[in-house]
Amino acid sequence: MRREEKNVIIDTLTEQFNQYPHFYLTDTSTLNAADTSILRRKCFDKEIKLVVVKNTLLKKALEKCGKADFSPLFDTLKGSTSIMFCEVGNVPAKLIKDFRKKSEKPVLKAAFVEESIYTGDNQLNALANLKSKNELIADVIALLQSPVKTVVSQLQSAPNILAGVVKTLSEREG
Repeated sequence: MRREEKNVIIDTLTEQFNQYPHFYLTDTSTLNAADTSILRRKCFDKEIKLVVVKNTLLKKALEKCGKADFSPLFDTLKGSTSIMFCEVGNVPAKLIKDFRKKSEKPVLKAAFVEESIYTGDNQLNALANLKSKNELIADVIALLQSPVKTVVSQLQSAPNILAGVVKTLSEREG
C-alpha cells in the first residue's frame, strides 16, 4: 500500500472518530465468512458502522484525532482489530453479548463510551448496562412526572370523595 493510500485511510478514520461519539475496538479474527456476514448485517440493523483496519493506521488516526487522549488504547492494538462506530454507547456491547451466545467472538478489546475509556473484555457487562443519554433523560422525566401524576390523580378524585362525604352527612341528618 502506498503512502498516499495510507494517508487517505488515516484521514477517513480520523473523520469517523470525530463524527461518532462512541466506538468499540474488537477482535473478530476467527469468525468465518458466514458469521462475519451475520455480524455485519446485525451491525447495519443497529446503526453500527463496522470497519476492519490495520493497527498501525488505527493508532495514527487516534493520535491525529485530538478528541481525547487515546494512549491507553494503544496497548490493545495487537492482532486483528475491528472498529464499531455508534451513536448510542451501549448498543455495540448488547450486540456483542447477544452475538456471543452462538460464537466466542467478537472479543472486546477496548471502548470509548461517554468520554471514558474501557479496556478488556471484562468490561462488556458494564458497557451493556450503561444507560444512554436518552434513557437517562427518560428516567429523569419519569421521576419528575411521578409526583405530578399523583397530585393530579388526587385532585381528580377529590370531587368524588367530597360528594360521598356530603351524601353521607345528608343521610345522617335525615
